[in-house]
Parts: sequence; C-alpha cells; structure tokens
Amino acid sequence: MKTILTNEQRLALDEQPEGIEVEDPQTQKKYVLTDAALHHRAMQALHRQEDRDAIQAGIEDMKAGRVEPYSEVSRRLRAHLREKFGACT
Repeated sequence: MKTILTNEQRLALDEQPEGIEVEDPQTQKKYVLTDAALHHRAMQALHRQEDRDAIQAGIEDMKAGRVEPYSEVSRRLRAHLREKFGACT
C-alpha cells in the first residue's frame, strides 16, 4: 500500500526534516512521519545497540560466574534432542 504525502505534510517535513508527529483522528494514535532513509539508519543503530547490550550482559554473566560449561550444555541438548527425536549423535 502506498500513501501519498499531502502538501501540508511536505511543508511540515521541510521545516522539520527529522520528522513530524501526525495523529489519526479516529483512533487518536500518534505516528512519526519521517524520511525512510533516516528511519532505516535509526533502526540499524537501535539493533546495533541491542546487540551491544546483549553482548555486555553475557560478559557480565561470565564475570559473575553465571555460566555453564560447554560440555554440560552439549549433554543437556543431546538428551533433549534424543528425547524429542530419538537417537542423536
């Protein structure tokens, strides 16, 4: 579905290129209208930050000793797969 930008929205975006807030009069939900390239860059930055946060949490778990040896994880995974699917190598 493609929605056409109104002249009012175009003028508002010219004044605020980082985006404008629009509201649906029926639902009162608010949306941000912004350039697609800016939106994609922002989403990529958000995903990179989430990845960094997850890595940092893993490092903190490791430093605090909240880890399991690979051998134990492998043993439990093999047992689970054997139980679910039968023989497992």
